[in-house]
Amino acid sequence: MTRLIATFFYVGHLRPAPGTWGSLAALPVAWALVMLAGPWALVAGIVLAYGLGHWATGVQTAGKADHDPSEIVIDEVSGQWIALLPVVFGAAARDADLLALWPGWVAAFVLFRLFDITKWGPIGWADRMHGPTGVMLDDVIAGAFAAIGVVALAALFHLVLL
Repeated sequence: MTRLIATFFYVGHLRPAPGTWGSLAALPVAWALVMLAGPWALVAGIVLAYGLGHWATGVQTAGKADHDPSEIVIDEVSGQWIALLPVVFGAAARDADLLALWPGWVAAFVLFRLFDITKWGPIGWADRMHGPTGVMLDDVIAGAFAAIGVVALAALFHLVLL
């Protein structure tokens, strides 16, 4: 069960770039959560992914030298979902079609991957923590930075270009 969770239903075994595959797999699941139960379902999904991911990562890495194996991608799922929050709540606030905001989805994905891969500032600090907290927290911070970037890009687009 912990392997299923940690690899997000084995998506983490896809190569190359399992983290990117994990982030991509998170997108349709986020859409489904929001379509089925609204934007707050994504928030609940983030909390659940973080909690279960922390637990599953701890079990999967216990006693191993590699504290963050590449096949563990549940951290990317929670971070990617955080990056999508401005898009999801923006669509809900405007009663807009969620998929019509596809530029926001693309921005959330690209920015999250950028921050997750480069590990700038506090993202790198969290990554160096080791253990399940470090594995999960660096992606939470990357997701938060990406969400801020999504808001900034949306503001730029709506204020300057429209």
